[in-house]
Amino acid sequence: MKFTAEHEALRKTVRDFVEKEINPYCDEWEEAGEFPIHDLFRKLGALGLLGIQKPEEYGGMGLDYSYNLVAAEELGMAHCGGVPLAIGVQTDMCTPAIARFGSDELKRTFLTPAITGEMVGCIGVSEVGAGSDVAGMKTTARKDGDDYIINGSKMWITNSPKADFICLLANTSDDKPHKNKSLIVVPMSSPGISFSPHLNKLGMRSSETAQIFFDDVRVPQRNRIGAEGTGFMMQMLQFQEERMWGAANVIKALENCIDQTIAYCRERKTFGQPLIDNQVIHFRLAELQTEIEALRALTYQACELHIEGKDVTKLASMAKLKAGRLGREVTDSCLQYWGGMGYMWDNPLSRAFRDVRLVSIGGGADEIMLGIICKMMGTLPGKKRD
Repeated sequence: MKFTAEHEALRKTVRDFVEKEINPYCDEWEEAGEFPIHDLFRKLGALGLLGIQKPEEYGGMGLDYSYNLVAAEELGMAHCGGVPLAIGVQTDMCTPAIARFGSDELKRTFLTPAITGEMVGCIGVSEVGAGSDVAGMKTTARKDGDDYIINGSKMWITNSPKADFICLLANTSDDKPHKNKSLIVVPMSSPGISFSPHLNKLGMRSSETAQIFFDDVRVPQRNRIGAEGTGFMMQMLQFQEERMWGAANVIKALENCIDQTIAYCRERKTFGQPLIDNQVIHFRLAELQTEIEALRALTYQACELHIEGKDVTKLASMAKLKAGRLGREVTDSCLQYWGGMGYMWDNPLSRAFRDVRLVSIGGGADEIMLGIICKMMGTLPGKKRD
């Protein structure tokens, strides 16, 4: 990956934004379980950071995905995972399908205000009984004249309590599971939408997450993205960018964990010497830094091929798998070297330990990534039939 002066200028813009607009407030937002998402998104929108790779005619920068990757990396320097997650939902989870396949009307109604930060979006795929098993979801959108009538529920939906719209995956026919789904943009002000109380999560505490219920929610069929029955395919494409974003976002976050641990271990003395002088510690941190560099190389390669229009399903799945597992390994190892201090709730490693655990679950669990990789390697057994 060869970064230009333009990449570096964008990197500095995002880094400065994180240092000025996010990090001073992370402790407060983590305690509150929310942050002023509309205010923060308007500030991001004013800098163009919510539309880096979106079409210029709808307010985006029109840049390739490598610029998005740079932004995701720098957001990893935030002192919490929840705020970057909420931003990633906006940029790489609920808007890619609208930008790629949506009608001009949908783009002007929802994409443009999402890019400026005037509207907050969320993505509705997971359900109580269908998380990584997207094909097993039950939410339906039944035709009624020129409208759809939506019934069902979606679970673990980040940004939903304050969102203005949801990019919803619903069953629109009785066809096979991979051919009966459509993506529909639903205004969250629509009658019949209700929410659970905020979900009490292990980590990502500053992001608002809830279950959404749809009770005879009526939306125009023109709010469907693309052709009916193509929603599963579109969502799989969205997943690739989501997974690359997640891998990129982890890189600097994990490096920051190592840097903070080195600083602590230089300062903390045991048995007459700094902790960092123990070979078991400085060797282990060297191993972990090497693993982060390997993750960076894998993620950059996936990004380069994606820009070239290649299918990066396997590499994106590998990057997400590695990011989740390495995230757990780095935070667990570093927390250990902080000793009792690492076990405190407000310790930076404790927070990172909790936040990064989501990477192996959200957007497709590790086991789903392994299944995808095995399928593309030709080693996944076919379903047994009687």
